[in-house]
Amino acid sequence: MTAPEAVATASAKLQALEAALNAVVRGKADVVRMSVVCLLSRGHLLIEDVPGVGKTTLAHALARSVDCSFHRLQCTSDMLLADEINRTTPKTQSALLEAMNEQQITLDGVTYPMAQPFMVIATQNPVEHHGTYPLPESQMDRFLMRIRVGYPDAASEREIVRFARAATAPDVKPVISPGELVEMQRAVERIRVDDALVDYILAIVEQTRKHEQLALGVSPRGAQGLYRAAQAMALVEGRDYVLPDDIKRLAVPVFAHRVVLNQRTTLITRSTEVSERILNEILKLVEVPL
Repeated sequence: MTAPEAVATASAKLQALEAALNAVVRGKADVVRMSVVCLLSRGHLLIEDVPGVGKTTLAHALARSVDCSFHRLQCTSDMLLADEINRTTPKTQSALLEAMNEQQITLDGVTYPMAQPFMVIATQNPVEHHGTYPLPESQMDRFLMRIRVGYPDAASEREIVRFARAATAPDVKPVISPGELVEMQRAVERIRVDDALVDYILAIVEQTRKHEQLALGVSPRGAQGLYRAAQAMALVEGRDYVLPDDIKRLAVPVFAHRVVLNQRTTLITRSTEVSERILNEILKLVEVPL
């Protein structure tokens, strides 16, 4: 197949994947799109939201629609089990960090590679603090994206209430095989990114490092993550090239959890909302390439 034909084929499969997910996670098409982009980017996803809005349901549906195995690990203070990731101790977080960053685990001095494709979807409750251990910046930086599901709209919630099933796992049929997913992840790397868009990404990053309310800006790993996610977004939408809008749509979910507010700003209000607001302000300031 030619490059355009390969992109069109991949895009059609990804649309089927999104349709399967949207049938389970109702009224959250943008959340579904971001999770698929994260998966294609070989990234890990952090979902920060209140209980009961479908975080684990999304993870289950994503694994089953790609015909992959899924393990729900309930984090506690004494074992590596990654629901509510901020409930597990720093030692356990460190073990998880190895799996996320190096695609391997070490047990009794023996290293085992992780099977591919491999993705961590972690959740945490932003309003509950008792018995939690905040994730350090080094671990937050390993998540490609942080997203919020949010409450459903009225029509979607009506469907959820009327047709919810008692089963713990969503009834999702495989749409893509693991081998097909790995091939699409490789295809993402071939999506064209103009030099002007690379400069655009770096200009946004530079502004985070100079902002008066931020004690720590975006790392080079974060810049690489936005580049890769923009390539994945293009493939999902059937293009073999990245647009400035891909970068603008992804900057907040890819960057907001990587910046650290200075102490004065943290005392005033919640960090999640402020970091997202600052990123949106920066996006308005940085000139978009033509």
